[in-house]
Amino acid sequence: MRLATIDLGTNTVRLLVADLAAGAGRWRVIEADQRVTRLGEGLAATGRLGEAPAERTAAAVGEYVTRARRAGAERVAIVATSAVREAGNGREFAARLERATGERVTIVSGSEEAALTLAGVLAGLDAGDGEALVFDIGGGSTEYILARDGAPLEAISLRLGVVDLAERFPFRGPVDWPRYTAMQAEIAGRLVAELPERIREAAPARLIGTAGTATTLGALDLGLAAYDPGRVQGHVVTRAGVDALLARLGALTVEARAELPCLEPGRADLIVAGTAIVLATMDLTGAMQMTVSDWGLREGILLRLSA
Repeated sequence: MRLATIDLGTNTVRLLVADLAAGAGRWRVIEADQRVTRLGEGLAATGRLGEAPAERTAAAVGEYVTRARRAGAERVAIVATSAVREAGNGREFAARLERATGERVTIVSGSEEAALTLAGVLAGLDAGDGEALVFDIGGGSTEYILARDGAPLEAISLRLGVVDLAERFPFRGPVDWPRYTAMQAEIAGRLVAELPERIREAAPARLIGTAGTATTLGALDLGLAAYDPGRVQGHVVTRAGVDALLARLGALTVEARAELPCLEPGRADLIVAGTAIVLATMDLTGAMQMTVSDWGLREGILLRLSA
């Protein structure tokens, strides 16, 4: 069966078209793509989706639906996350997409997003023995899922995303380190205040990062000239490696960051904020390394479609 998923995020829209063998839980990727549309631009300040980001995002979703159909997808699932569920006009935007594409748009809750992300990550990685903490840094939210033997023990979606952070702590030039320190202190304080005790007090055997920040850091740590999901999947970045990447990124202007291989131009102004969330998470858990997962929410959606 050929299926397609479209992950409609606060910063990025992701397409996955794959052939799934009945009951196998495995698939062959036919087409995969992603585009930074910054749907959540200005959302934290206004509480609504802006017309320009909505137009950009609608165009990307429409194109992806067309590509999925041309690829022969029997079913297309569009799943909207933080920006659409939080915005005052989010449901209106979803209805607009449904009219334009003829496909249903499902707005998932934070807990549903966390569960789908965990399923996608664990389909591609062996979490190993003991507890694993999976975290997904998004444009509008960050999901934390504590799991043992593939089963979730605790999960939460925090309204902590890189788009809002980058808007409030912009680093267009080289990073102003006192301002960066203030941003990371805010992140650390929110993690302590908002994460459930079971996650705060966990000492996971494995910390797994998924989505754009984690995969970008993995690709940069590997020194890839072009993004290679097969090499990024399962790559381990040490704490010292993340510190070194922050120093490297922080020395550059946003234009120079955008020229780095494997760093999309639309992510250049967000990567410093995302790295701060990674480091605050490592500090909280005491983790000295992060395993990178190229698989995440869109693969979890695919699994749900195939069930």
